[in-house]
Amino acid sequence: MQEMVRLERLTKRFGDVHAVEDVSFAVGRGEVLGFLGPNGAGKSTTMRMLTGFILPTSGTASVMGFDVVREPRRAKERIGYLPEGAPSYGDMSPLGFLRFVGEMRGIHGKELARRIGVAVERTSLEEVANRPIETLSKGFRRRVGLAQAILHDPPVLVLDEPTDGLDPNQKHEVRKLVREMSRDKAIIVSTHILEEVDAVCDRVVIIARGRIVADAKPEELERRSALHNAVRLTLERERAEEASEAIRTLNTVREVQRLEEVNGVATLLVLPVDGADLGAQVSQLLHGRGIRIERLAVERGRLDDVFRALTQGPSA
Repeated sequence: MQEMVRLERLTKRFGDVHAVEDVSFAVGRGEVLGFLGPNGAGKSTTMRMLTGFILPTSGTASVMGFDVVREPRRAKERIGYLPEGAPSYGDMSPLGFLRFVGEMRGIHGKELARRIGVAVERTSLEEVANRPIETLSKGFRRRVGLAQAILHDPPVLVLDEPTDGLDPNQKHEVRKLVREMSRDKAIIVSTHILEEVDAVCDRVVIIARGRIVADAKPEELERRSALHNAVRLTLERERAEEASEAIRTLNTVREVQRLEEVNGVATLLVLPVDGADLGAQVSQLLHGRGIRIERLAVERGRLDDVFRALTQGPSA
């Protein structure tokens, strides 16, 4: 995989405040990196340093081999950036704004018209293309910001909260677009929305209090969850206690919780020891006891549990 973005010990201090401290990671072609963290963790500050909007206190960031401090113009030519808040000129229309951005990037004539057409189509801006941006909803303004980020077809995209303010249908379309564009680009999606990770990300970097606390694939993080491979099953209420006692005899079971009872049906949650695979064992055990299971599901693990542990625990 060709490396396209690299951050090395990137650090930013504002007086005595350490906003970002020793952040290092790389992103390759074809990869979508989710950059996660709670509000105030340092996500946007890191993105602003990577895109050249603010200078780092120390450390380096490079795009396609070009240092963003020593060669800022060559680095920025290769970046499409959707910043937090999607700033634009409110009295311009989306078409006028995209024309302005394209000309500033040195694109003119038929080529500019073609690129504007592609950007408008990919971000579904046709119905508002000639309206003043200041009259548009937050979701449409966000899409105008995304359109300017992809206008020049950059090899690197840095998207800060790309689905902020979008409705569920719009979120689906933007996430689909990110996946399509990732085939030949390196994309960083900065977000605090965990569903974004499942939707688009190949890898996740989690930052808390300015420092990286995790760098892994989503499925690797899910395996850290206490609910990874947990079994959730429903059965007749009258057999629930018997089933619980039987399941507790398995040496791969850490705990059995009785969650709820509705219309004569009980739900049990079976937690494994060290993520052991319990599904088949539980099913066979209860079948052998003549206890009918109405429904059984195995949990993948929950990113929100892992996220909270990493960003609120001692390691953060």
